[in-house]
Amino acid sequence: MRLYERLARDLETLIREGTLRAGSRAPSIRQLCRERATSPASVVRAYELLEARGLLESRARSGFFVTAAAPPPRSVPKPRRPEHVDVSELVFQILEGTRAHANVPLGSAFPSPELFPLEQLGQHLAHVSRHLDPWSTVEHLPPGSLELRTRIAQRYRLMGAEVSPDEIVVTAGALEALNLALQVVTAPDDVVAIEAPSFYGCLQAIEGAGRRAVEIPTHPQHGLDLQALERTLQRVAVKACWFMTTFHNPLGLTLASGAKQELVSMLAARGIPLIEDDVYSELYFGRERPRITKVWDRQGLVLDCGSFAKSLAPGYRLGWVAAGRFATAVRNRKITTSLATSIPIQAAVSRYLATGVYDRHLGRLRRTLAGQQQRLVDALERHFPQECRWTLPAGGYQLWVQLPAGADALQLQARALDEDISIAPGPIFSVRREFSRAVRLNYGHPWTERTEAAVRLLGKMIKSQCGRGR
Repeated sequence: MRLYERLARDLETLIREGTLRAGSRAPSIRQLCRERATSPASVVRAYELLEARGLLESRARSGFFVTAAAPPPRSVPKPRRPEHVDVSELVFQILEGTRAHANVPLGSAFPSPELFPLEQLGQHLAHVSRHLDPWSTVEHLPPGSLELRTRIAQRYRLMGAEVSPDEIVVTAGALEALNLALQVVTAPDDVVAIEAPSFYGCLQAIEGAGRRAVEIPTHPQHGLDLQALERTLQRVAVKACWFMTTFHNPLGLTLASGAKQELVSMLAARGIPLIEDDVYSELYFGRERPRITKVWDRQGLVLDCGSFAKSLAPGYRLGWVAAGRFATAVRNRKITTSLATSIPIQAAVSRYLATGVYDRHLGRLRRTLAGQQQRLVDALERHFPQECRWTLPAGGYQLWVQLPAGADALQLQARALDEDISIAPGPIFSVRREFSRAVRLNYGHPWTERTEAAVRLLGKMIKSQCGRGR
């Protein structure tokens, strides 16, 4: 751990213990330099890290102050024990209700296919199918089309990460990329650190591979609890981490850049690989794209798994993993499991990217999703109980709703399904089936009067569960 990271950790402890109270002025840079025998640059970096975590705020010509929203003193929970995962039956049962096209798809894991240039992609697919070089069936075997891998590498450079085409392996969707990464960096019964809550696909992959999971608390606003992760790494033989640090599913949050850098540094110091589920990072709403963990990877330990399914081509099942030092192992595992990803689809998407219209499409998609998020939030304000709380993601198409005391997400899901409304209840995102008073809602579909009516009805159901509005 670097000097500024240790300093940030010590100051965070003082804040959480209440020694530095909300609203109080943090020690001056000069004071800390004298007390800790460190440089002003290290103190400034530590303060910037704490500011990124929402613990400090800078005031012009006044220095740094503990934020009013700083977390209250809290007891330090004991690290959780690794557990075998058994969630697939519950997940499959719930997901059956999200597939019916007639349902209002608030529980869907996918955006609307109407948002994507499928007609243009179809034209490119028809063209490459007619003109496909027979030798490409050999040349585009794993790691995949060099042209496509080169274009993916170029997009990594736009995100500030230096990724060579040689470390990219093209896969049949991000889920295959994630599974290949898991199989390469762990063995049966190994322990994988995951977020809590965590994407149910992660839970199912760990269950299917015979690994064990240890859950790391993840806050709907501040993200992954790095202190809890560090304590876990000190006590548990974690062989890999599987996290989603950008537009997390289901919470929607993005870990601050300083915290991402600290995460990569923490794992690199122990030689622990990070499997990064990075399928949403192109769907940011602001002017600047979030920085991804791969930006700080200097040892090839981050296996960044991406996909075109969320940003361009749902149903095409085209993904990849930028596997760093594990690229050869991932390529070999890909050959022995599914041999190759569809060669015409690789060629069609590569041809589409070459036209230069991808970023224009992404701009329209981001604006649409941001508008649909606002419509959903407005409806939640109108129809859900005042005690409900929800996240406001800066990208992606899903948000997390905390329900009031007395509500039950699984019962709510069953009642909603009877009314042709799908939602994703919190317990499917947890090894322990926790988060019984939370649901994930999807705003990736066009807003309609039927969607508004569905949110209104959900609000009534929640009030009924809580003993009101009967």
